[in-house]
Amino acid sequence: MTEFFRQAEVENNTKDYPIGENFKKIIGALTRDELRSLQERRFMGLVRKAWKNPFYKRRWHGIGLEPGDIRGLDDLQKIPTFSKSDLMESVESFPPFGDFVGPEGWQVNRRIVMHTTSGTTGAPQPLFYGPRDREIQNLLLARAYLFQGLKTTDTVHSVYGFGMVNGGHYIREAILHYTNALLLSAGTGLETRSEQQIDLMRRYGVNVIVGFADYIMKLAEVARQMGLEPGVDLKIRMISGHMAGDDGPSLSETWGGAECFDWYGVGDTGIIAAEGPDHNGLYIWEDAHIVEIIDPDTAEPVAEGVSGNICDTVLFKDSVYPIIRFDTKDVSTMLPAQGDLGLPLRRLAGFQGRSDNMVKLRGINVYPTGIGVILREIRQLNGEYFCRVRTEKTGADSMSVVCETATQRSNNIQIKKRTETVLRQKLGVGVEVILVDPGETAKITQINARQKPIRLVDER
Repeated sequence: MTEFFRQAEVENNTKDYPIGENFKKIIGALTRDELRSLQERRFMGLVRKAWKNPFYKRRWHGIGLEPGDIRGLDDLQKIPTFSKSDLMESVESFPPFGDFVGPEGWQVNRRIVMHTTSGTTGAPQPLFYGPRDREIQNLLLARAYLFQGLKTTDTVHSVYGFGMVNGGHYIREAILHYTNALLLSAGTGLETRSEQQIDLMRRYGVNVIVGFADYIMKLAEVARQMGLEPGVDLKIRMISGHMAGDDGPSLSETWGGAECFDWYGVGDTGIIAAEGPDHNGLYIWEDAHIVEIIDPDTAEPVAEGVSGNICDTVLFKDSVYPIIRFDTKDVSTMLPAQGDLGLPLRRLAGFQGRSDNMVKLRGINVYPTGIGVILREIRQLNGEYFCRVRTEKTGADSMSVVCETATQRSNNIQIKKRTETVLRQKLGVGVEVILVDPGETAKITQINARQKPIRLVDER
């Protein structure tokens, strides 16, 4: 056994964070009080680690916190939140990795996994994992796939990107280490051409796709251009990935009735929550995470049912640096009551946009990443788009939506008017629509090269 797997403590991890049938038997049998007690123990271990970490010591001392002030989860909100901007500020002040890595991160003989974020919202951020928290992160993703119905006989096609980003590596490790499914690691359209991906899916009998909804939707269009019908020539039974709004039903219809599942997580935290077979919100892996929904401006927790930023504390990530009250800037809502499966876990509504990517138009909050779901209702469009925001001479912000038509007729006035009407009804504010021919937005969105396409061009 290599040093990495010795440090990873794989057997202990699967006992502490069960997957498959053990997840339902063990986590499903906990009461809310028992779950809270488990969180308390794991949380206090994080706090002890954080007081040894320069990043946390600097920030916590800065607001007057001292060791001993945090005695349990009741004190969680005494701790200041932080976000990617704080980590990037740390990197700039303490190059090249920032002081959040901490002195223990570079201990002799300690194995470290390094990736970066995609850089969608700025410069790529370095991400570090120790063997143990990397493998726990992997098994928690496998938990989601098995929870959603992944079988040992499945052939999985992954469109997550490789390179420095975490995505493709993370999915590959999760499926290969903790399931028996066969994996095709195709990557993005830049790594494996879209047409070649469709040929691989047909040739090897792929029946499960994992990835971001935008590109999976595009692959269905490519298949039809190649004379193949999704659901008939490509018999996909399950899609698991990242949805926004009503992406699931749209994706299911596009892929001939495939059952679609959402899950949520970011590079810093790994998977946080996953949709189950009841399709009623995303169950939070609360044995591994403490999730708060906070006001984007005040960082104060909001009431159940009110949207706000997802703020996460990772209960297992401590071997390089802890994650305590990380403001993801992703917007969601905590759902009320218990889910239909009887699990003692709270549920998220799913990804609803980014608070740092929000555009305020005449007093209305608009999330560019959520517009794609609306555009898919219009049959004359193919769903590809980007938003351009600028400040007018009057000082007011305006937004135009550049979207592709399904065929070569981008000057169709009727489609333009209908699209503007639908967007005004759904968004609550009017925006300009600019129609272009198929494929013309790809240079801006980089749909073929990126896991998460660019949907906002901010010219303010």
